[in-house]
Amino acid sequence: MTAGRFITFEGGEGAGKSTQARMLADWLEARGIALVQTREPGGTPGAEAIRALLLDPQGEDWPLEAEALLFAAARADHVARLIRPALAAGKWVICDRFIDSTRAYQGGEGSLSDADILALHQTGSGGLLPDLTVLITVDDTETAKRLAARDGDESDRIGGRSAQFHTKVARRFTEMAKAEPDRFVTISGAGSPQEVHQRVIEAVSARLGELA
Repeated sequence: MTAGRFITFEGGEGAGKSTQARMLADWLEARGIALVQTREPGGTPGAEAIRALLLDPQGEDWPLEAEALLFAAARADHVARLIRPALAAGKWVICDRFIDSTRAYQGGEGSLSDADILALHQTGSGGLLPDLTVLITVDDTETAKRLAARDGDESDRIGGRSAQFHTKVARRFTEMAKAEPDRFVTISGAGSPQEVHQRVIEAVSARLGELA
């Protein structure tokens, strides 16, 4: 049996990655590809419980180091119980966020280096990396507009951080994509969801084989 493919979607708040992950999953399923659609943190009962701890706006204000450990624990369960079994069964896995979100959001601040985060990932999840990571990018003005429409005055604990924090996150995503061009493809999030979806289809087909 041929192992499945693992595709992750990354990007800052309001980039539209969750919408694009769903649209790609629907498009692949319409072409007879068996898949699992999931998210991080989450995807398994244990990981979803950790998600609640991390994102509850009224919850604990975790230090970045503690956040990284919690994300690593959630990911370890997610990989062991859902992602690896699905891939071994020949299914594709479409995941909304993965290790690169931890690298972008918890890395680069304070004492926690990219090497530290990747070492945690190696320990917890065997260093599993996607076959393809789709990075959706939008400019700061469009991000602010989308977040206001999506969240109003309510946002999760990480999404509600300062604009300066999210600008740094976007920069780190861009740096990772430039450093790892064989794994990343960067897609403009400008335009309608359908327009962005078409760009995603073209990129995925180019990287992983013609799927139309």
